[in-house]
Amino acid sequence: MNTRRLTLHALASAAAVSAAPTLALAQSLADYPSKPIRYIVPFPPGGLTDVMARMIALSVGTSLKQSVLVDNRAGASANLGADMAAKATPDGYTWLAVTLAHAVNQSLFSNLPYSLEKNLAPVAHLATSPLVLVVNESNPAKTLADFLTQARAKRLNAGSSGNGTPPHLGLELLAHSAKIEVTHIPYKGGAPSLNDLLGSQLDFIVSNMPECAPFVKSGKLRALAVTSGKRHPLLPDVPTFAESGLAGVELENWTGLMMPIDTPKAIVEKVSAEAIRAVKTKEVNERVAAIGFTPTGLGRAEFGEIIKKDVARWREIVKIRNIQAG
Repeated sequence: MNTRRLTLHALASAAAVSAAPTLALAQSLADYPSKPIRYIVPFPPGGLTDVMARMIALSVGTSLKQSVLVDNRAGASANLGADMAAKATPDGYTWLAVTLAHAVNQSLFSNLPYSLEKNLAPVAHLATSPLVLVVNESNPAKTLADFLTQARAKRLNAGSSGNGTPPHLGLELLAHSAKIEVTHIPYKGGAPSLNDLLGSQLDFIVSNMPECAPFVKSGKLRALAVTSGKRHPLLPDVPTFAESGLAGVELENWTGLMMPIDTPKAIVEKVSAEAIRAVKTKEVNERVAAIGFTPTGLGRAEFGEIIKKDVARWREIVKIRNIQAG
């Protein structure tokens, strides 16, 4: 009898111990968030990713009735902030804004202190934005065919927002697909390269849509082709590269939300649902569309597949084009 009581007591104790984490998780989810959330943006304030993150932070913070504080941690080609998030306590109070650049960085840098796929969990894919081949309005090229005639007659100078950034990737895809030689000049951001294109110090740029669209609409720059699979509503008269007869130059930058890998699944799912809801609200939808983003609002699984495919795709292209980190 005593033995039976001891056995039952042991089983009850074991059950209580095993139930403790579940109970703690349920309590943490019920209380979440109970303090301000840190949303790391590994880019300077005012950029595309920063603008998107701030819209999500405001909408989700209002819904969760808690402050979501954007923390800009630019540096090391967006790896500084990403590494900070990857090593943060996985309690749901650290978020990270990521872009296509982070997928590319996995092969661009050989000694990264973090892994995008092993140390960070996909939460939500928020939006995409194509790139645009633009030239100064004084350039006689009116079409992609005109531009390629120029590029095959002499080596052209092109700027980008930095080595390994989406504009640089678009430039490399263009050069590879069209079999042209280009002198790449990396800048510290999209604005400086655009300024030099406006001043005719560069021949062309493959620019982020939201950055160049205002200059295209004002007539200071001419857009020759977009890298998306179909025309963009912000510049509906600009054909795609495929429409213009050049296949292979298809690329869209994206922005999304990730959290440290061991963050409780229930919290990740809660944040994912809130971020997707925010993207699909009329206010956020209209604001991001107005600056050139296409809202997506994809969940964890779909976002994870996008990351996996882009890491693999750009590993191959980085190798073929011998793209070097800046």
